[in-house]
Amino acid sequence: MRVIAYNILGPEKEHLAKANGKVHDLTLISNELNFSTMHYAIGKEAVIISDRDVLDRVMLFELYKIGIRNIITRSRSTDHIDLDYAGELKIHVANVPFDNTLEGIAKQTIMNLTQWMVGGCTGDACQCRMECNKKVKYRRYGNGDSKQTDQQI
Repeated sequence: MRVIAYNILGPEKEHLAKANGKVHDLTLISNELNFSTMHYAIGKEAVIISDRDVLDRVMLFELYKIGIRNIITRSRSTDHIDLDYAGELKIHVANVPFDNTLEGIAKQTIMNLTQWMVGGCTGDACQCRMECNKKVKYRRYGNGDSKQTDQQI
């Protein structure tokens, strides 16, 4: 997938690059996502944001107009995203609900992108507010690994 990640701090860059392993066309910038930096997302399929990037109705609609259909927040919280409006626009939204370390957040972020790339669901990370018959559950193991279960929701 063609992706841009906003609000990337120094330590995050290395972890995201390593987790990605050149699977996705990933652009990392330190700028926050706002109306003056949104143009960097043109031509991308997904944006990765932090909890400091607020996606209200206006911002979501502008992202939709430039072709963004997937959003990942590098946080557990989604309070900074209007999830209901994202659902109306059919924009997929995921968070990183498991490991809260920089390495864990990076791995979950890339796993979410990869699931979308192959037409799958992000499982427990899915924050979408639309009907979807692909939503699956993932089982977490003590070693930090996760595996898709057979259960469809």
